[in-house]
Amino acid sequence: MEIQNLAPHVQEVARALGDKLSEDEIAEELRKYVDVYRLSIPMAKKTIVKKYGGDAESFSVGFQRKLAELRPNEPNVDFVAKVLSSNDKEITAKGEKKRIIYGFVGDDSTTLPYTAWETEGLTLAKGEVISVKGAYTKEYQGRVQVNFGNRVTIRKEDPETIKDVQVADGPPKVVTISDLREGMGYVQVKGRVLSVEARDVTVKGEPKRIFSGVVADESGKVQFTAWSDFKVKQGDILKISKATVKGWRGIPQLNFDERAEVGKVKEKFPSAEELQKVTVSMISDISARGGATDATVRGAIIEVRDGSGLIMRCPDCRRALQKGMCKVHGRMDGVPDLRIKAIVDDGSGAVSAVVGRELTGGLMGCTLDECMERAKKSMNLDVVKDSFEEKLLLKVVTLTGNVTADEYGLSMIVNGAGTGLEDVRAEVERLLVQLEESR
Repeated sequence: MEIQNLAPHVQEVARALGDKLSEDEIAEELRKYVDVYRLSIPMAKKTIVKKYGGDAESFSVGFQRKLAELRPNEPNVDFVAKVLSSNDKEITAKGEKKRIIYGFVGDDSTTLPYTAWETEGLTLAKGEVISVKGAYTKEYQGRVQVNFGNRVTIRKEDPETIKDVQVADGPPKVVTISDLREGMGYVQVKGRVLSVEARDVTVKGEPKRIFSGVVADESGKVQFTAWSDFKVKQGDILKISKATVKGWRGIPQLNFDERAEVGKVKEKFPSAEELQKVTVSMISDISARGGATDATVRGAIIEVRDGSGLIMRCPDCRRALQKGMCKVHGRMDGVPDLRIKAIVDDGSGAVSAVVGRELTGGLMGCTLDECMERAKKSMNLDVVKDSFEEKLLLKVVTLTGNVTADEYGLSMIVNGAGTGLEDVRAEVERLLVQLEESR
């Protein structure tokens, strides 16, 4: 981020924090969260204010955001966008007839549908640029919808404010699966279906059948949700056009409904077995994507975190107990369990990994009963965590799982794990070479 573009944001954070941080310190924090952790500027500012004792929630109100940054069920959002379409109709709400305006708005990040529920004195014309304060969002068929209620303020802006708009009815952007980013508008991808299943859900009080699974190409895998029955089968090679990309904690997910074009193609394409083969990803690449489905990383464990080893869980909700207390159910007689919480670094970045009991036992070469016996003899649960740290610190591991992203960085829930016996120094050198070659 250029320093001249950073200055106004630094000043806003400085006003919120008083003398808790200097402007130079705030600038450095902002650069880290935006350039390294890939947070949006509003989220970065909110995180810094919260971290250093300011009122993050009130501070977040009033920040203009890109449409692609909006998430479902946000109560107060501000943005500037171009009106791409405007339609009105009369509906019956709570036994009364009322006029609403609906259509699409867009900026250079994406397009979103909108509905104005309070329309007295309101006109929205195609091509107008509007500044919106106090809107709220909902989710429909996997897509964010913007709503203008009775608290919204809409102001007309110079039409030249927004020149480049990703038009909803324009040609979709052709991308590979590794190119997908949360918030993308209409995209076109080609891939083989690795899995698919039907689920019955309720949407706005009505039953609906959706289809979800995983589709892959040579660059990666992505979860998808189809809101119409496109007769998709496992093994099919699909060209999916006019899909949108949402995210769950940063993991991109492909969504497409009846407006999408989904066709089966017959051409040379990697087999399902080839696409399922383990390919090690650089953590920096996963960070740039904002998360990943079924990713494999390889690096050294640089920290075994508190909460590793022998723990006690609530028998009702499975939360880890803290000094015999469950956050939901209060004091409980805990059920013993094993886990590893570790930071893994591959030279390009780091990920926080959580490894469950079965995989923990395999990595450590011990069972839950053996760890319990060890703790019983020493009368100290920490002895297990200490043994984990002694064995795992600086160990090279290969981990597979879904990687999520939030304001604290990347996290992986591990579903596959293995260790290597390589010399750490040699492995680090190999990773650095790999990183350099990838640039």
